[in-house]
Amino acid sequence: MSTDDRPFFDDPDAALRAIAQNPAAYAHYLADFHRVVLDMAAKLEVLQRETRVHCRGTRVEGDRMGQAFLRSFPVEKSLNDVLKHLRGVTSGLEKSAHKRHAHDEKVKEVQKQRMEKVQLKERRNSPQIQAAPENLEQRGAPSPDMGYGGPTSIYNLDRRESA
Repeated sequence: MSTDDRPFFDDPDAALRAIAQNPAAYAHYLADFHRVVLDMAAKLEVLQRETRVHCRGTRVEGDRMGQAFLRSFPVEKSLNDVLKHLRGVTSGLEKSAHKRHAHDEKVKEVQKQRMEKVQLKERRNSPQIQAAPENLEQRGAPSPDMGYGGPTSIYNLDRRESA
């Protein structure tokens, strides 16, 4: 059975496909996950604190100093690792939402740059005809300033001193 014959709701990835195509929906969807992960992290931090108090307070008759701590260390470490990974997940969700938005902005910018390049290329390939400025020297009239400021040739240095 092809995907064209099935209704929209039979495709489990159709909703996620639509979310992936829209940056605002993508950010909203990741924000929902972010809230859930932050809530889990807050509850696990409380659980970590209570577990630490309970495990370190559980002493067996004949324990020496620090043995209760050493017994509780593996449990505390496992919860610390879980919390560390959850913090990584939350920062990853935030980065992903920002990068998705940045990607959309970059795509718009690239489209604009390409349009500008095409327009510039068209202007270069078909320049507009402009009227030539009038030049008095071409008509044979003497120029008003025959001093050092005017353009001269090296062969026309009769009135000037050489360097």
